[in-house]
Amino acid sequence: MRTSRALIGASVLALAIGLTTFPAAGAGATECMDVLAPGTYQSVIVPEGAVCMSEGPVRIQAGLWIRPGATFVLGSEESGWTTGTIGGGVHATDPASVQIHFATINGGIDVRGGSGPFGPPFDVTWNAIEDNVIHGHVSIVGYTGFWFGFIRNRVDGTVTLRNNVLEDPDGNEYVTNTIHGSLACSGNSPAPQVGDSEGLPNVVTGRLAGQCTGL
Repeated sequence: MRTSRALIGASVLALAIGLTTFPAAGAGATECMDVLAPGTYQSVIVPEGAVCMSEGPVRIQAGLWIRPGATFVLGSEESGWTTGTIGGGVHATDPASVQIHFATINGGIDVRGGSGPFGPPFDVTWNAIEDNVIHGHVSIVGYTGFWFGFIRNRVDGTVTLRNNVLEDPDGNEYVTNTIHGSLACSGNSPAPQVGDSEGLPNVVTGRLAGQCTGL
């Protein structure tokens, strides 16, 4: 999956040309349907079926909300820099893709459901939660995309990864995380694995349960 993501990262930059959403002065919420420009936002909503991309840095103060069929991309696996801070947590219902890299997330992550393995803007869908610092609980349940990686995150809170059923046999890569709390995995298909990530075992200070016991 790493090669495909690198190629798609280049297309993200191409899509950014001429399509930019800026912070709305005095507005409570910003709807993003193209590219989220660097800056500070009260809250950000990605409407149903929309695509919102950013290289950052961005500061979201009161929550990121991703509607059904929508895609949100912040940074990439190759970024290597701080892409921003999301306060108020990340909240997604039946998203196409949630991809967040090198960010600080205050308030945790709650992703419920998915919209299937295929669709725009990349032909296939995936969740990539990678290289973040997360303060709060993480719950990703029932995602139905093509691939899902939860990799190299530092989490202060409970992590629940459950019933994520993916098309890619190399999917559900949950590795190299440091979790100050418990990690519970169940009902994921394929079973959680290292895959081609070349990842390391997770460090979990709390209870380790279910499918992730061997990771």
